[in-house]
Amino acid sequence: MISTKNFSERIAVLKHQIAEADNVLIGAGSGLSSAAGIDYAGTDFRREFKEWIERYGITDLYSSSFYPFRTEEERWAYWAKHIWFARYQPEAKPLYKQLLELVKDKDYFVITTNVDGQFQKAGFDTTRIFATQGDYALFQPASGYPKETYDNKEWVMKVLPAIKDCRIPTELIPTTPDGQPVAMNLRCDNTFVEDVHWHRQASHYSDFVRRAADKCHLLLEFGVGYNTPVIIRFPFEQMAAKLPNTTLIRFNRDYPQPSMQFPHDRFTAFAEDLSQIMNYLTNDEIKDVTESIRIPA
Repeated sequence: MISTKNFSERIAVLKHQIAEADNVLIGAGSGLSSAAGIDYAGTDFRREFKEWIERYGITDLYSSSFYPFRTEEERWAYWAKHIWFARYQPEAKPLYKQLLELVKDKDYFVITTNVDGQFQKAGFDTTRIFATQGDYALFQPASGYPKETYDNKEWVMKVLPAIKDCRIPTELIPTTPDGQPVAMNLRCDNTFVEDVHWHRQASHYSDFVRRAADKCHLLLEFGVGYNTPVIIRFPFEQMAAKLPNTTLIRFNRDYPQPSMQFPHDRFTAFAEDLSQIMNYLTNDEIKDVTESIRIPA
């Protein structure tokens, strides 16, 4: 089921829904950062990782995360560069800032599987962000215990100048405060640490969804595919199908189709370029388009 409305009509629906919503729940996957211009295999990657590409044959940031480096000195030299490139080097992307402008005056919440910190950088309230899959900015015990995480920015900035021949000095290999091995706080196996902050944000997310159930509730889903659909994609569809005052608007170039049937006008999909959509939302020429298009009650 894909909306048969043309682009202008769907933009009108979107503007109307944002204006009328009491609550806005944003669900974001990797497609949002891709649309924002973050490219983990493009020109910037090839420039910054030239030495690693030549030495190890890596092709992109994601697959290189699993490269079997022979030594810890090599592995952590790579990860220092990786963390810097993905988390600390990029500024907040304009698309994220535009999204904040749309919802900043609403009661909003963000659930995301992204680990790049773009919502935080763009100025979203950090108490309203639940990053379910971790954060490039955090280390954790490699064993998964204790259930604690550690900021890694100071370590990254210290290590970067010390990288030589894709290695770091042995004494710079990161550890927990008590000297135990660390890992990235990224969900890849059952050692992933859900710390106090993770559980607090999970509770905030549940509370937000519960409060929104009997209000005019808008779900904005950005770039969520089928890698981990049970976190955002399927729950958003279930909310839109079951809650009478809830509308789901999906932005997805590759997978706009829903897997469920919805009551009339509770689902609208956009497969168009997200930057174009954001520009239309803030374009004065179509500012009053909602006045000329009937929005069903």
